[in-house]
Amino acid sequence: MSAEENPTNGVAATPAGPQPEPIRFFGTTWVDHSGGYAARRAGVAAGALVAAAAACFALRFAYDGLQIAAVGSFVSLLVVVMFAICSALAFRHTWSSFSTRPDPDRQATLRGLLTIGLIGSLLAYFFRSLTEAPGEKLRRAEYARAREEYDRRVTRRWGNPSKKRRRS
Repeated sequence: MSAEENPTNGVAATPAGPQPEPIRFFGTTWVDHSGGYAARRAGVAAGALVAAAAACFALRFAYDGLQIAAVGSFVSLLVVVMFAICSALAFRHTWSSFSTRPDPDRQATLRGLLTIGLIGSLLAYFFRSLTEAPGEKLRRAEYARAREEYDRRVTRRWGNPSKKRRRS
């Protein structure tokens, strides 16, 4: 009986070594692009775009509320500029987080800005999911590095080290 089979419940045993880190909405299907990976990517892209459109619609209501309140053109301009800048910063931060791990302290500091710039984050998620699962390239590189290190650690030496030739 092999180690791959478990006669009690028929479930294959997990392979030894590092396991791939799951990605939100994709699990570990990003490793071999199985389990409806393409459909999930299309769904994530469509969902991010629909959510960005809904957020724009909600912002339009907020802007209309400012117009009804007659707060003045300066305040209305400040609100529009603030949302535009926050969305641009959130887009840049979210886009860069797909290629490098963000610093947790900085992430906590930027939480408010990322919330205000939700549209930018959603658009970054949409554009990235057109080519890959968001964060897939980073996770794939980390997983490959971990597999390589694991394989290097468990590979056995060849021959007896005490019989090595001495350099003179």
